[in-house]
Formats: sequence, C-alpha cells, structure tokens
Amino acid sequence: MSTSAPFIDVQGLSKHFDVSASFLNRLIEGKPKQNLIAVNGVSFQIEQGTTLALVGESGCGKSTIAKLLVGLYEPTQGSVKLQGVDVHACYRSPRALQLRRRVQMIFQDPYASLNPRWHVQDIVAEPLLEHGLMSNATDIEQRVGELLSKVGLNPIDRIKYPHQFSGGQRQRISIARALATQPEFLVCDEPTSALDVSVQAQVLNIMQDLQTQHDLTYLFISHNLAVVRHVSDRVGVMYLGRLVELAPTDQLFLNPQHPYTRMLLEAIPKLRDTGRARTPVQGEVPNPLNPPSGCTFHPRCPQATDRCKQERPALRTMGRIQIACHAVT
Repeated sequence: MSTSAPFIDVQGLSKHFDVSASFLNRLIEGKPKQNLIAVNGVSFQIEQGTTLALVGESGCGKSTIAKLLVGLYEPTQGSVKLQGVDVHACYRSPRALQLRRRVQMIFQDPYASLNPRWHVQDIVAEPLLEHGLMSNATDIEQRVGELLSKVGLNPIDRIKYPHQFSGGQRQRISIARALATQPEFLVCDEPTSALDVSVQAQVLNIMQDLQTQHDLTYLFISHNLAVVRHVSDRVGVMYLGRLVELAPTDQLFLNPQHPYTRMLLEAIPKLRDTGRARTPVQGEVPNPLNPPSGCTFHPRCPQATDRCKQERPALRTMGRIQIACHAVT
C-alpha cells in the first residue's frame, strides 16, 4: 500500500444500465437493446480529511457515483481505490467486511432508511453486530448511548421507535448508525434535502464537527449549492453523467468557468439582489438514452459553436481547476 496515494482515487468510472424492453417485445417490435449511460468516464481524487461535493441537476449521475463508491453497484468500467486498494476487487474478496467498516453511507431520506419496526437501539447497534465488533449487551448499549450523544441526541432515546422523532432527529440517528464502525470515509447522498432549512444547518454542523474530531473524509452529494458552499473543500459539477468542472469551492463560486456552472449559480437567489429577477436554468436535460453529439451541453449553451456539436471536450487541468469546455482556454 502506497502512503503517497490519494485517500480516494476514482479513475474513468462508468456505469451502464440495460433498460431494454423484454426479449419478446424486442423480437416482436424489432427494437434493439438499449443501454443508459448513467456515469461516463468520471475521474476525481479526495484527500483525507476533506470534503468533495458533487452537484448538478437531477439525473446527472450523482447518486449512481455514490452507490458505486460504497459497492452497491459494480462499475461497467474504471476503478475506485481507497489508499491504493482497489475497492471493487476487495468487495469480491474475503476482505470485504474489513473494507465496509471503513466506508459507510448516509442516505437521502431519513424516513425510508430506518426500519420502522426496530428500536433506535437495534438500528444503531446493527453494524456493531454485523461486523462482530461487540457482542456483550451492556457494552453495546453503552456504545449506542455514546453514538447518540455524539449526534446531539439523548442516550435514553435508544428505547424509542423512528416514528417518534422529527426528520432532523432521524437523520442524526442515520449518522450515528454510519459512525458505529468508526469509518474513515462517508458517502453522503443528499443527507439534508428532506429537511427544513433550520434543521439542515444543525445536521451540517454536526457533520462538520464529526469530521474535525475524527478526520473523516466526505463525498457530499447535493443539488443545493448554498449547502455545498458551506461544507465542501472542492466541488465537482456534473452534467449528463460527466464532470464538466472540478475546482476548489472558493474559486468555483467566485469565478465559475464552465457555462453550465455559471447557469447554476445564476439561478441562486441572492440576498443583496432582491430587486433582480432570478435567472432560471435554461432548457432541459437531454434524454440520456439519446444524448446530443459532441458536448452534451451544447443545445443549452449560449457559447456553443460548431466544434461543440461535433467534438466532445476532454476534462483539462488549468491551474487549480479542471474543466471540459472548448470555450474556456
């Protein structure tokens, strides 16, 4: 294992889904097989103790990447390495359980991700039992109480059911469960999108405090750019399964380069510009089953040229940023 390797190293990651009709329907109607390319050649790195956020409109592949990183999906192409170790090769080996302790996920919907028939004690203790970290009932009860305290809940809450909590409290329970195995890498798939704004702030502050205390590394998936600016060190902007811009957070918000990034930022309401109408994101995301030729953003781009319609731009490094756009030189 190389100590110089980045903590998370994703190279050429792709995921294709077979969305064809049934064999009989294709035979009768004479239709070919269809593949949906959800993620298409995505590469990025995350240094230990930092947060990379992925943003973009719905359907751009953010959640698919999250599931690829935690092993819920097998990649069609490409690799994911954690400190030089191939994650998916490890998931298929006897070392899978050891790796899964190091990588955990916080899901988007706290109402759906917790078993409604289990007490909080059982929900938070499940990883401890599954990974064989504890077996003594008294030790487990004490550990669950410690985990609940870390996320701002009372240890007595362990005897309650999920329906007895608010949305923000449920998400705290999800975070406590994710922390049970003492992971090093957390994949957060829109963890605050189902919460009220004031509750979002509480949950985000807890996550940042935990990151500082335990040197956690985050991949943070979100469509809320205000949240992303608050929590991330770097931001990757995705469009139709590809990264179009990757930059440090401060640079991306102060000086966005890609036309799509500028379009997303223009749509954010600004406190000082109360008299100015918001600029909505123009156009619609193309059908991923039949994406445009060349740069897939060109039908919506005000700077598109003939070259954009014919040639797909590669992700190039320019100083501190990476960008895939023919118009940016």
